[in-house]
Amino acid sequence: MTDTGTRAFRGLRLGGFAAMALAMAGQGATAETLDSALARAYAGNPTLNAQRAGQRANDENVPRALAGYRPTVSASASVGVSHVSGKLGAAALAEGGAGAIGRASEQTLVPGTAGLSVSQTLFNGFRTDNQTRQAESQVLGGRETLRNTEMTTLFSAAQAYMSVLADTATLELNRNNVEVLEEQLRQTRDRFNVGEVTRTDVAQAEARLAGARAQVSLAEANLRTSIATYRQVIGVEPRQLAPGRPIDRFVPGTLTAAVEIGLVEHPAILSALHSVDAAEAQVKIAESSLYPTVSVTGNAAQVFDQQIANTRFFQGSIVGQLTVPLYQGGAEYAQIRQAKEQVGQARLQAELTRDQVRAGIVTAWGALEAAKARVIASQAQVQANEVALNGVREEARVGQRTTLDVLNAQQELLSARVSLIAAQRDRVIGSYQVVQTVGRLTTRFIAVPVAQYSAKQHYDQVKDLWYGVRTPDGR
Repeated sequence: MTDTGTRAFRGLRLGGFAAMALAMAGQGATAETLDSALARAYAGNPTLNAQRAGQRANDENVPRALAGYRPTVSASASVGVSHVSGKLGAAALAEGGAGAIGRASEQTLVPGTAGLSVSQTLFNGFRTDNQTRQAESQVLGGRETLRNTEMTTLFSAAQAYMSVLADTATLELNRNNVEVLEEQLRQTRDRFNVGEVTRTDVAQAEARLAGARAQVSLAEANLRTSIATYRQVIGVEPRQLAPGRPIDRFVPGTLTAAVEIGLVEHPAILSALHSVDAAEAQVKIAESSLYPTVSVTGNAAQVFDQQIANTRFFQGSIVGQLTVPLYQGGAEYAQIRQAKEQVGQARLQAELTRDQVRAGIVTAWGALEAAKARVIASQAQVQANEVALNGVREEARVGQRTTLDVLNAQQELLSARVSLIAAQRDRVIGSYQVVQTVGRLTTRFIAVPVAQYSAKQHYDQVKDLWYGVRTPDGR
């Protein structure tokens, strides 16, 4: 390992067989807990923050839709120079007399206008009503998608946390195994030198030691990967990690109860149902193209120097307009049919999401139950292998067992301890996964101590804004 990697692993090492408790060294006041790691991920995970930014952008669809209720006002102004020069012809004779014929005429004007126009839609086939309803459904669906992203992020953080603990413990076990095998090889060589064992016994011990060193290298690589994932999800390097605990108090009592909760509360299902509402609103929006529209427009303008120099006049008008669509080529009918098919698609997608949630709950529940059983079985396996190893060593001392028997017993104990670590990790992760699949793995529900992000706060800040280009956070 490099010096940097050695220092990183040194900070993660476990003492003795505390590894099987999945606890990192130095669990003092400064130790990172699983809850604090989840809080870090909740506050700083880039995927989650990007989803929050997307939801804030999604909120702006509501004031955009509400703009259809409001008037549009525009001001215009123009100015220019107009120069006319020439001679008066015969037409000027009646007014100017014979002396006017051929006289040069020259005039310079500065024509200009300044005007104001106000337009208000009075009726547009309920298009604005349905666009607002659609935007609100999209906002509500986006909030559920954000909640789903939060759950995914927290679960990924729990996985990363427990993986670092488990891989650290596995690495320490493998390092300890190398130390044991080094001592075993030394003793075997000593016995070979005095003729108690053969060269075959020495070779077997050397082979096991080489394999153990290879396992250490593999464990180090796995731990590097887990550390990188931890840094990606949680945002900091893991140093001193406290033991991870399952959240069984938040797990429903039965599988049936878990399924019932998930089908009602899971954000993926709720988001799909809001998508159905938005699709139904789109049908109404498309149908509005068949309705008449009524609007009124008012104009006021001040006009200068249009035909005669130094003249001005004011003009104003109020015009009501009724537009009745008769036939527009058939595109509007196709849009209506298309929107209706999309409603059917959205409903089917909602059913598919329900099935996926149900399947996810059943799978997670089974994995948790299996992990619980594996922990109990692995603990019994470790205890039995410890007894067996001690017995084989004693028998080997009196010549009733071979060196290979001792090596095999040590390998079985190591495998049992590694299996116990994996089972303990899966036991914790399994509880988080069940809570996630039922739709409750949020910082609020599992009481993670962190400042809560409120998507509604931004929505309330922007939904009724008539003007302004600054976002509520000042950008």
